[in-house]
Amino acid sequence: MKTPAQEVFEKIKTLSDVEKLAIVDSILNDLDRPDPEIDRIWAEESRSRWREYREGRVNHISYAEIMTKYRRT
Repeated sequence: MKTPAQEVFEKIKTLSDVEKLAIVDSILNDLDRPDPEIDRIWAEESRSRWREYREGRVNHISYAEIMTKYRRT
């Protein structure tokens, strides 16, 4: 006996690429729920990084330097 997931997978195989993408988009949107704890941690981290940058405690590389490096490879 097939599981519900197996049945869905089989049905998905019959869909067009556009329909498959719509399903993927819907699933990703459903999974991408805000998490206040993660948001708080990232906000704290970004404030810390910005503070360190302003205080000169972080070495930085300009955008131009990065692009020059990767254009050569």
